[in-house]
Amino acid sequence: MTLTIRRHQEGKSYEEAFDVASLRVTTLLEALYEIKAKLDGTLTFDAGCRSGVCGACTVRINGRETLACSYKPQDGDHIEPLNYHSVQRDLKVDKEKAQETLKRILPSSSIFHLPSSIPLPPLTAEEEARFRLQTDCILCDSCYSACPVLAVNPDFLGPFALTRAWRYATDPRYVMEESQSDSNQNSSLFTPHSSLLDTVQQNGIWDCTLCGECTAVCPQHIDPKSDIMQLRGESLKAGYTNPNLSNPGFGTPDFGGGFGFDPNSNF
Repeated sequence: MTLTIRRHQEGKSYEEAFDVASLRVTTLLEALYEIKAKLDGTLTFDAGCRSGVCGACTVRINGRETLACSYKPQDGDHIEPLNYHSVQRDLKVDKEKAQETLKRILPSSSIFHLPSSIPLPPLTAEEEARFRLQTDCILCDSCYSACPVLAVNPDFLGPFALTRAWRYATDPRYVMEESQSDSNQNSSLFTPHSSLLDTVQQNGIWDCTLCGECTAVCPQHIDPKSDIMQLRGESLKAGYTNPNLSNPGFGTPDFGGGFGFDPNSNF
């Protein structure tokens, strides 16, 4: 069995094939460890729990984002680092930039921060179930790497940040702090989601193409596409509109000549 790895070392990018037929491995992560131990000690990759929980070992296998610890290698597999991440060495990438998007979602809010005199409202079983799945995100960055929007808009918030936004938007305990100039600190409401919705309008929910690639690669079976669609619905109810509908560039030749029609024709 031969595995081909896209390597990045000393400023050079190249592909290298490794024959692992003689190695006793059951997962790709085990194969990477065996290659490092017995074939090439310079091979670099990331790993953690080895149980599909931490998300550290995510790589692209045959063009699809996958946890290396959960994948059974096949002859001819092509392994490469995640898209849109700075490659530190071989398969190891820097996830800091991608995960900074979480701070952009809630840049100045305090989560569940209430005066001690105001108790947190209890959750019903139905309320907890609404955002339990989104809470299971392990920040493996699979959805981020699979998202085609980031290829043209590197400022796009990305799927896991937007699914986290929906998780807070459905939590009745979510409370935004009043501005520092408001002297009545007890005037906070339990459902003031307008500030959160503000953060997902620019480079956010309207930029998503709803292709579903994020949902397809999520190892936790989270559905960012659905979460983004529901954030759009909440935005519309709150009075926001899709800025692309009023963008003069929408439907120009850059977008397919107005969906296939020549705007300069006589038809």
